[in-house]
Amino acid sequence: MSIRQKIPFYDSLTIPYHIGKAALFSTAKGFPGRKLKVIGVTGTNGKTTTSFMIWKMLNTAGHKTGVMTTVGWGVDEIHEQMEHMTTVDVKLLNERIKTIAKSGAEYLVLELTSHALAQHRDLGIPIDIAVMTNVTHEHLDYHKTFERYRDAKRKLFKKAKYGVINADDPSAKFFERDVDKYMTYGVDAGKLRATKVKLMPDGVEYVTNDGLKIRTQIAGKFNVSNSLACVAVGKKLGLSDKEIADGIYALAEVEGRMVRVDMGQKFTAIMDYAHTPDAFEKLFPDMKKATKGRLIVMFGSAGGRRDPSKRKPQGQIAGKYADIVILTEEDDRDTPGMEIIDQIAEGVKETPKTELLIEQNRPKAILLACKIAKPGDTVLFLGKGNEKTIERADGAHDYYELDEIKKALKKVVKK
Repeated sequence: MSIRQKIPFYDSLTIPYHIGKAALFSTAKGFPGRKLKVIGVTGTNGKTTTSFMIWKMLNTAGHKTGVMTTVGWGVDEIHEQMEHMTTVDVKLLNERIKTIAKSGAEYLVLELTSHALAQHRDLGIPIDIAVMTNVTHEHLDYHKTFERYRDAKRKLFKKAKYGVINADDPSAKFFERDVDKYMTYGVDAGKLRATKVKLMPDGVEYVTNDGLKIRTQIAGKFNVSNSLACVAVGKKLGLSDKEIADGIYALAEVEGRMVRVDMGQKFTAIMDYAHTPDAFEKLFPDMKKATKGRLIVMFGSAGGRRDPSKRKPQGQIAGKYADIVILTEEDDRDTPGMEIIDQIAEGVKETPKTELLIEQNRPKAILLACKIAKPGDTVLFLGKGNEKTIERADGAHDYYELDEIKKALKKVVKK
């Protein structure tokens, strides 16, 4: 078997470069990760919310804890993540870890992507606990196959002392093989399970199979799973039941995740980062059930070298649940915007009863969604979340979805 066949998930010629770069900057900064107890969180969806839940839980329990995620990084004060990536370049990664260690933090909750793990950005960072939220269709433009994508994430568990694994995920068995000690969690399977699940407009509530009552302030069925992972981490670290429950409830929101925007309009407006078929499949059924009127969803799909194979499935799922779908731009980069939209539209059109609208300019699409919404409707603005730029063919432009939604809602409410 050739070397290239042994290492299939990225070009073997880049391995020395990535390892060398990671070794250089971790050494230059004195291996700052070794000064902290690191909890690494990986998965396709839910990484950021789960990371913030763990961070909030530990800080609320009196353990000074840093966090580094797609949204932001810091200890007591969260600094905005301006970079258009989850796990930053190794130089900046080690600089920020050093800053967190210098602050006197005991723990670091570190969100890690498959790209970061494949490129050894975590080199020199010991992992005390590795958390897997789920593994679904994403980033196949880089990894080429689902198996290679999954196996990149497994690297985190191969180096971890302990694992927290979503037993409801079909890939769970692979992660279990990679770590000696672990806890599985889930709704349908796992050692730690959620029972008596109650979904509410302002959060979720359930009781674990060992009697711990959990309530979140963040809505969505997927936050049952996210918070269960947090419970498992808390139990492993020896927190009391009260510290775990209070810490999870203390997290009021995560920027860009299930953010309700209220400017006095008579319909529900929610902004979320959901941008994968799996995230859509988890989000839409709950929103459909909770909506008295129509479910209106607005989204696009990333261009450039990003995975185009997810576009039609995105459309299929949206068409299955939404009454109205509005397709628009979402970081088209150098890919013609209408090419992306047409590919998503193929999936939407498989459900003829769903009304399909197209507005390529994203701010105009937001305004369109607000204009057509009626009392009792729910409008979902998906895909951008907390990001501060939108990437078009001529480069990145300043853009913040929340500001655009507020502007549009003000216009509608004034009328």
